Amino acid sequence: MTRPVRRLALALLVVLIASGAGPVAAAPLAHREVLPNGIVLLVAERPAVPIVAVRTYLRAGAVLDPPDRPGLANLTGAVLTRGTTKRSAAEIDRAIEFVGGSLEAGAGRDGLTASLTVVRRDLELGLDLLAEVVLAPAFPEDEVVRRRARIQAAIRRSEEDPGTVAARALAPLVFPQHPYGTPVEGTIESVGRLTRDDVAAFYREHARPDTTIIAVVGAITVDEARREVLQRFGGWRAPAAPPAAAPVAAGPAPPRTERITRELTQATILLGRQAIRQTDPDYFPLVVASYVLGGGSASRLYGRVRDEGGLAYAVYSWVAPARHGASFTVSAQTRTAEVARVIEIVREELARMTEAPVTEDELRLARQYLVGSFPLRLDTSAKVADFLVAVEAMGLGLDYADRYKAAVGAVTAADVQRVAARFFPPDTLSRVVVTGAP
Repeated sequence: MTRPVRRLALALLVVLIASGAGPVAAAPLAHREVLPNGIVLLVAERPAVPIVAVRTYLRAGAVLDPPDRPGLANLTGAVLTRGTTKRSAAEIDRAIEFVGGSLEAGAGRDGLTASLTVVRRDLELGLDLLAEVVLAPAFPEDEVVRRRARIQAAIRRSEEDPGTVAARALAPLVFPQHPYGTPVEGTIESVGRLTRDDVAAFYREHARPDTTIIAVVGAITVDEARREVLQRFGGWRAPAAPPAAAPVAAGPAPPRTERITRELTQATILLGRQAIRQTDPDYFPLVVASYVLGGGSASRLYGRVRDEGGLAYAVYSWVAPARHGASFTVSAQTRTAEVARVIEIVREELARMTEAPVTEDELRLARQYLVGSFPLRLDTSAKVADFLVAVEAMGLGLDYADRYKAAVGAVTAADVQRVAARFFPPDTLSRVVVTGAP
């Protein structure tokens, strides 16, 4: 396929997703191949865009933190670009800033990502720097100490945010005895115990080519991307031992309730439980059900809690899938005096979703929004690179954009009621309330 034809096919794919048009054979969103050392290479050619975005994703996220060292992956990601065996952090910063690019790294629950954005003419330099930080990080002691202090300060500041406090309290109720129940950033105490040797050992154990994804998006061909990546990463060899396996979250835990009192004039309410990933056929009806319940200004919760009752500053619900588990959450912010009433309304609306089908108007609006907003995930090279990494890391396949549109469009009112009966019974959700003193 020629580059102009491929570009037209990609544009057509986005238009079809947005418009809800019928099925048409579309070009893959990207080229995929596995390099000899196990790296999965994904390339999306965008010849009209002079920027190249590169994402290097390593399966080295917080889910692999040792139980006694929460926050280790996060600290590792924070220090990854702060010096290599060839250059100091200042030299790296000067080199990438001189060409107007960016080079950053960070860790999430499931993976650690090093991100490069640079104009096409400076791609070789950018890839040299990216390869250095991935293959030869030095983890200087002074940088580890500096980043550790910054993370602790950020955790301390976040304790003043009731939403963050509530989310940290809800996670272990939804995912007990699982790493997803522990904050990615760790705690002030756990981060304070982390050392430079911990960081180096964690990276040495988990950074390996056979669990790495490299996505390249922009003004570059597949052949060029393969050549440039192999030149820098082709000599990286996988260890003989198999990669570490993260635990899959066990089934839903019995619901629990926690109340946290702070010096606040308003309250944050979170209700949550385990849900399902995108590989489950019921995922798409669940996303539609969640949108009808609390997805926007036309949702049932918004209408009752905010518009009719004036009881909440914000109320919404969402589904959050990850590699080893997923969750469904309802959130509301209200005055402390209205907590009981808001919880009652949320429970009523959850139950109502299980008892009767949603209306055709509700279903139509939900499907239109979910399908129509999907192209916003693909409107820049950086977003395309992030999307490619996500679908590969989650095992969803490069046709996920097509399947998402078709699956959401096929959801019926009966489907919504069925999944609501499975996931929305109010007594199956754990609850956290962060509030001021009564």
